[in-house]
Amino acid sequence: MSGPVKFLLVDDLPENLLSLEALLRREDLHLLKARSGDEALELLLHHDVALALIDVQMPGLNGFELAELMRGNERTRRIPIIFVTAGSHSPERRFQGYEAGAVDFIQKPIEPDILRSKTEVFFELYRQRQKIAEQRDTLHEQAEALRLADKRKDEFLAVLAHELRNPLAALHGGLKLLLRKPDGPQAEKISGLMEGQMAHLVRLIDDLLDISRITKGKIELRRSAFDLKTAVLAALEMAQPAIEAKGHRLTAHIPAHPVDVFADQVRITQCIANILTNAAKYTPDGGEIEISMQERGNEVSITVQDNGLGLTPESTASIFRLFEQVDDHLEHAHGGLGIGLALVKQLVELHGGTVSAASDGPGQGSRFTLTVPNSAAELQYLNQESRTRLPV
Repeated sequence: MSGPVKFLLVDDLPENLLSLEALLRREDLHLLKARSGDEALELLLHHDVALALIDVQMPGLNGFELAELMRGNERTRRIPIIFVTAGSHSPERRFQGYEAGAVDFIQKPIEPDILRSKTEVFFELYRQRQKIAEQRDTLHEQAEALRLADKRKDEFLAVLAHELRNPLAALHGGLKLLLRKPDGPQAEKISGLMEGQMAHLVRLIDDLLDISRITKGKIELRRSAFDLKTAVLAALEMAQPAIEAKGHRLTAHIPAHPVDVFADQVRITQCIANILTNAAKYTPDGGEIEISMQERGNEVSITVQDNGLGLTPESTASIFRLFEQVDDHLEHAHGGLGIGLALVKQLVELHGGTVSAASDGPGQGSRFTLTVPNSAAELQYLNQESRTRLPV
């Protein structure tokens, strides 16, 4: 929303300023008052003005001289000026005023309706310029967002091609070896490697399909009541290969009692596993990863903390965006498309929960917190939703 329009009133007599203020006062108009040309110039340094009403006869710097100074400055040269004058002036004098930059003259004593009618034109013109400037800024922001989206799309397609090509090449090479020596001593090892590459391909495609379904609003959550500890343990098992491959030390703080939630167990497990795998990937070898669970009122939070690469404030704000990857972390992003955390965010929000990231800075590790409603809160929410959808 645009701020108030500003008019500058310049007159050496306080009573004349008060009279102009009383005639022009309105809610969305801010009136700046100056009792000399020097005061007016000082105000113009700090304010954008839609119109200047200037008394011609002032001691020191008169109205015409002030107007000429305004015209000589790039910041103020386009401000419309109406001279307020007592008595009549010769054609030469009026020409001098127009040459100094005036758009009009108003005679004293001032007719209120004439003053309001003339100033209203400049008020509306300024409002229209504000709207055009806002629309220009909005279009610029949208164009920049489209440019960045197009850039991220191109980068994503390049990464996708790379990530699909590598396992396909491995599968192709393994298949050729098996066809050549199906009963050779390395057959079992090659089959295991091929199975791993196939699982990687399936995971990439599943993530892509999930993102597509969420974007189109076609994903379906299969909610049920379950102990959230079950999902955490399953996620730990899924992320274990990535954690062990880099020799990380894992610490888990999980309550002994059941922690019931009403959610899609498969999806919640997927979210926790993605966060754990992300921590393993972006923590240097031999790092530390800690997972903990806390109950707070109507929600349960799961926090995964590591002592890895850490994040800048900018990265913390953008890391959950689709196809977003931290530039300084790209060498560690083996097998990643930049959609894992975006998928987590969207799945968690579909459950009515939240996910956030925090870091003390690069090299200081990261902390990811996933929060979902507990069983009672979620059931109450679903009951309210169902009641609001009943036909009247």
